[in-house]
Amino acid sequence: MIAIISGKLLKKSPDYIIIDVNGVGYGIHIPLSTYCALPGSGEAATLQIHTHIREDAFKLFGFLTTQEQFLFEKLISISKIGPKLALGILSGIPAGELEAAVVQSDIRRLSSIPGVGKKTAERLVIELKDKIKLPISTISQTILENKGSSDPGVFNDALSALVNLGFSGDRAEKAIAKVYHGKPNEEWDIEQLIKESLKVLV
Repeated sequence: MIAIISGKLLKKSPDYIIIDVNGVGYGIHIPLSTYCALPGSGEAATLQIHTHIREDAFKLFGFLTTQEQFLFEKLISISKIGPKLALGILSGIPAGELEAAVVQSDIRRLSSIPGVGKKTAERLVIELKDKIKLPISTISQTILENKGSSDPGVFNDALSALVNLGFSGDRAEKAIAKVYHGKPNEEWDIEQLIKESLKVLV
C-alpha cells in the first residue's frame, strides 16, 4: 500500500495531479482544497495517500493534511458514498466546517454541499458523529464565526470544568455542541453553559 508520495509536480488540475517520483509519474485524485494549497507545476510536493483497490481499478487519492485523509476514509466507509462523492464533499466544504456541521447535526449546512441532499446529509450525521473527535476550540471558533457572539474562552472553560467533573472530553465536547446548536444565538456565560451541558450529560 502506498502511504505517502513525494516528488515533482508535473501536472496540476482541480481534481487530478501527476507527481514525478524518480522518473515514474503517479496520477493522483485530489479534492479542491488540496489543489488550492499545492505549489505550481515543476515544484516539489508531498501528499498523504489513500490507495483504493477494486477488482477493476487501482486509484490513488491524495491529501495535504491528515484531517482531509481521515474524513475521506470515513466518508467512503458510508453506504452509497464512493470516492468520487467523498472528494466532492471535501471540495464543497472545508474539513473543519464539515466536522463541526456533523457534530452539530447541521443538516442544512451539509445539504448545501453540491451533490449532497437531505437524506445523504442525515446519513453523514448518523454515521460520522461518533467517529469525529472535534476539539472544542474548533467547535467554538466555527460557531462563533457563523452565528454566535459569546467569548470563545467560555467554551474552552466549560469543557475544562466538565472534564474536571469526571466526564470524558469527547462526551463533554458533544454536549456543549448540542447545547449551543439548540440556542445558536444565545450569548453564553460559563455557568449557564455548564448547567445546560450537564442536563445533556446526566
